[in-house]
Amino acid sequence: MSVWPVVALGRVLSPVSRPVTPQAGTTYRQLGVRLWGQGAYERETMDGGATEYARLFIAHEDDIVVNKIWARNGSVAVVQRNLSGTVVSNEFPLFEAEREALLPAWVHWITKTKPFWEQCDDKARGTSGKNRIRPERFLEVEIPLPPLAEQQRIVARLEALAAQIAEARNLRKQATEGAEAVVLSQARVVLGNASAVSTTLAGYLASDRDGVQTGPFGAQLGAADFTADGVPILTIGNIQFGGLDIRTLKHVSRDKADNLQRYRIRAGDLLFARMGTVGRCCLVPEESAGWLINYHIIRVAVNTERLLPRFVHWSIRASADIAEYLGQTTRGATRQGVNTRIVTALPLRVPPLPEQRRIVEYLDGLQAKVDEVKALQAQTAAELDALLPSILQRAFSGGL
Repeated sequence: MSVWPVVALGRVLSPVSRPVTPQAGTTYRQLGVRLWGQGAYERETMDGGATEYARLFIAHEDDIVVNKIWARNGSVAVVQRNLSGTVVSNEFPLFEAEREALLPAWVHWITKTKPFWEQCDDKARGTSGKNRIRPERFLEVEIPLPPLAEQQRIVARLEALAAQIAEARNLRKQATEGAEAVVLSQARVVLGNASAVSTTLAGYLASDRDGVQTGPFGAQLGAADFTADGVPILTIGNIQFGGLDIRTLKHVSRDKADNLQRYRIRAGDLLFARMGTVGRCCLVPEESAGWLINYHIIRVAVNTERLLPRFVHWSIRASADIAEYLGQTTRGATRQGVNTRIVTALPLRVPPLPEQRRIVEYLDGLQAKVDEVKALQAQTAAELDALLPSILQRAFSGGL
């Protein structure tokens, strides 16, 4: 509970309007507002002839800008100096703070709190037009209001603590990236020193089925075929260097999966993303055997009696030869990516199978240590994420 007076925003904010008539041939900087108190940002520029609005409104530094539709999801912000002069439509009403009573920076931090979002949600309920919050209803939202000097003290403290949290996040990110870089550097050295034969992937494809397979295209598989459950089908976003990302999965019915039998994958298959980061690939784990792929994925099966799929994966991640090859083959392309021709011609330095095993075991061991560090970093990141809301709760109840 706040130890200070709680007042409606209408007591300390006033609507402000700086209209401008958009002109064709004139470029306007547009202002956007992120959700959940994440602040304002500059959107793409716009020609005045491209807008449907008869008037736009100029935002100034320290204005409070409200997204009528998404204020209930924390889309309220204070305009920063670098965004002064941007424009908004009438869907983004602007307000000025009464400087004798309210610091815009005080509002900035309040917009990051759950109670503020809940009030905006409550004030938007029951209105027409997708629960837009009307400006007069927004001004009914209540905030704690200490004296100006106390606002200044708390804001300075919050800014200092937020900077420390950001620095901690940055240090954790640098530690993780540094560990990954060490592993890849060591992998490049080990692969380069292997007693290997220079060849290409084409000479090591499986003979018991199609060595290279692109997913179904055209009428074979469309959006209408996706179901809420059934047989998982992988799309390009699931393919990551660290393995399959299955936080979001699409599915097809079992009947449809039977019709797409040739596109099923097996444990140990290599999956390549056809677009995006060039060479992005991963291995199919045991638990994903029998799943399907879509058109944006290339599946490669190798002869495991001669070549370990995991050795190929490490080579793609770290080989200087492959990096140079992919750079040359995709340079100048309008849309970077790979195809079956590029994949099968990947240059490989293939040592005997026992040496492949030793290399894979060594590099997998290094990666496991990095993954342990990343797991610990994820835990501390979650703790950092919870820290700022806790600090804000204390701040606005007089405990900071």
